[in-house]
Amino acid sequence: MATLIDMPKLSDTMTVGTLVKWLKNEGDPVASGDMIAEVETDKATMEVECFDDGVLIKQYCGVGDEVAVGGAIAAVGEAGEEAPAAEKSTPAVVTPEPEAAEAPTPAPAAPEPAPEIVPTPVIPATTTGSRIKASPLAKKIAAEKGIDLATIHGSGPSGRIVKADVENAQPGAATPAAAQATSPDPVEPAATLEALEIPVSNMRKSIGKALVASKTQAPHFYLQIEVNGAPLAALRKELNSKLANLPPEHGGTKFSVNDLTLKAAAEAVRRVPAINRSWEGDSIKQHPNVHLAFGVAIDDGLVTPVIRAAETKGLREIGAEAKVLIKKARSKKLAPNEMSGSTLTVTNLGMFGISDFYGIINPNNAAILSIGATIKKPVVNENDEIVVGQVMKIGLSGDHRTIDGAVGAKYLQALKEILESPSIMLV
Repeated sequence: MATLIDMPKLSDTMTVGTLVKWLKNEGDPVASGDMIAEVETDKATMEVECFDDGVLIKQYCGVGDEVAVGGAIAAVGEAGEEAPAAEKSTPAVVTPEPEAAEAPTPAPAAPEPAPEIVPTPVIPATTTGSRIKASPLAKKIAAEKGIDLATIHGSGPSGRIVKADVENAQPGAATPAAAQATSPDPVEPAATLEALEIPVSNMRKSIGKALVASKTQAPHFYLQIEVNGAPLAALRKELNSKLANLPPEHGGTKFSVNDLTLKAAAEAVRRVPAINRSWEGDSIKQHPNVHLAFGVAIDDGLVTPVIRAAETKGLREIGAEAKVLIKKARSKKLAPNEMSGSTLTVTNLGMFGISDFYGIINPNNAAILSIGATIKKPVVNENDEIVVGQVMKIGLSGDHRTIDGAVGAKYLQALKEILESPSIMLV
């Protein structure tokens, strides 16, 4: 008897999946453990596993189709067996219930629209009703020259058109209003940029849903601190000069600024563990480990892989794990458990030259760190001298339900001390 293969639930937030590639075709033999298709979830592209032996006798959806979790995508049975009928499961539109909150304040009633005021046309001084006031000589000269008296403003008494007015006028002259009425329609400019209409992927939908929920449910507050980036830059330069050219088997590696800031962020939690909390509705949970998420930009969105128990790992281990996770993120091969369960998030736009910014909190973290670029600028040193300094700005967005400004400030102070004496991270 044929067995249906359903769209699996590959992440906690997944409600639909998009079939992006068939790995097995109808009529192909399959065995338990074979991967038959690739599916785009709300977080990554995952492979769907077959759990029966037989032949793939039916594909119920095509490439690009969206199927709700639990909906049939394929049937496996014996060769020649008729595939069972399966209703195509279309994704349901679910409106999430917001967390309990105060009743929204009713919007004020819209005021009655003011009556439209139509401007009264101003009648030129040269006209009275339909009659144009002009001297007989002016009328005669205008007729000879083919000039419309309605286009002339008179300089005589009460706006009367006189001889000089007509002689100074140009034949065929038109009023601005008349010229505007006869002007051709404006020409559309030629397109110089590519016009696109981009379909919203499951990942983009998930990002939008999560961040709108975070921004509307978590009351964000923002802090920023300036760090002397010179010691960190010097340590990175020294480490890479000694290790970058060594083979991996001899301990060779290369550290990025991101590696160093991830290690420092985890180390600072040891000093201010209250930052490592989450809002649980009826309680606030302080976590026993730092599960550190960090942002990775990919073609159609942003993912946040997680380094587990980052506070227990050395700089070399964090750097190596981050490189593996970044590679998997960019190839959309992250597993669901590699993107969930974070307790603190770091996002870094310094490599793009962004000096300061604030991220949106990753649900249900208490805070997100925003790492800016290290910029050379004038600073005042300990001797009150103006010198060239290397300044790094670090922002913190906090969830005011879970932590207060003092907790965020203490954490940023601890992080600053570590980054300005970075050798602390190596012991």
